[in-house]
Amino acid sequence: MDTIIDRSYLRNKKRIVIKIGTSNITHAETGHVDLLKLEKYVRIFTDIRNRNKEVIVVSSGAVGAGRKALGIKERPRELAVTQACSAVGQAQLMMIYQRLFAEYNQTIAQILVTKSVITNGTTRANTQRTLEQLLSMGVIPILNENDAISTDEIQSDNFGDNDTLSAYVAELIGAELLILLTDIDGLFTDDPRSNENAVFINCVKEIDEDLEEMAKGVQSDVGTGGMVTKIAAAKIATAAGVDMVIANGERVYNIPDILEGIQIGTLFKA
Repeated sequence: MDTIIDRSYLRNKKRIVIKIGTSNITHAETGHVDLLKLEKYVRIFTDIRNRNKEVIVVSSGAVGAGRKALGIKERPRELAVTQACSAVGQAQLMMIYQRLFAEYNQTIAQILVTKSVITNGTTRANTQRTLEQLLSMGVIPILNENDAISTDEIQSDNFGDNDTLSAYVAELIGAELLILLTDIDGLFTDDPRSNENAVFINCVKEIDEDLEEMAKGVQSDVGTGGMVTKIAAAKIATAAGVDMVIANGERVYNIPDILEGIQIGTLFKA
């Protein structure tokens, strides 16, 4: 399970899905959007496009942006308030993305989906066709679950803070690599923040019951997805022939390092 393998082959990946977690683009103290960090992400995504690669971004953070716009300090407990924050925040977040990407003359597109959109035959085909067309035109699609009308992520973690959504998207468009950015360095045998003896796992070639059980002990402090949802995403991605890396998004330059084949995060082999 923890064999270290040569990752230089990741340099040849052309179609990449990158999921940004809520914790990666918000301030831990307030839950509001971290503009400095988000600007760095935008610069990296644009540079990936400049290298003639295709990048699809699955971005969380709408609720945090909505909270700031509405003046709500604490994370909402009522579902309707959370959905309202998401609706307001999605517009705010895309406005920020639009301004930042415009600085680098990069065109972006927004796609809001629900689980039924991804899994239903007709809407699935429509989504696939739209994404393929956008990529062929050099556009960077930015996806998020439509929390304003869907409660899958908020209530039951069916998409798990966009973790499994990003895996479904990677499978849908035939991506070669999925990068899940989170708030820890990758997969550990236990939560490293509470257990100093937790051991880091470099590479996973097969997802078994023991691995899934181990993941239950590692949670994220921010957002709705913990390590369990990331393992679920890994099962979807690897079954579809997509390599996946879980890495810490606190250091934004982990992304280009991963694409250079450097040993960062936990690699799940397709």
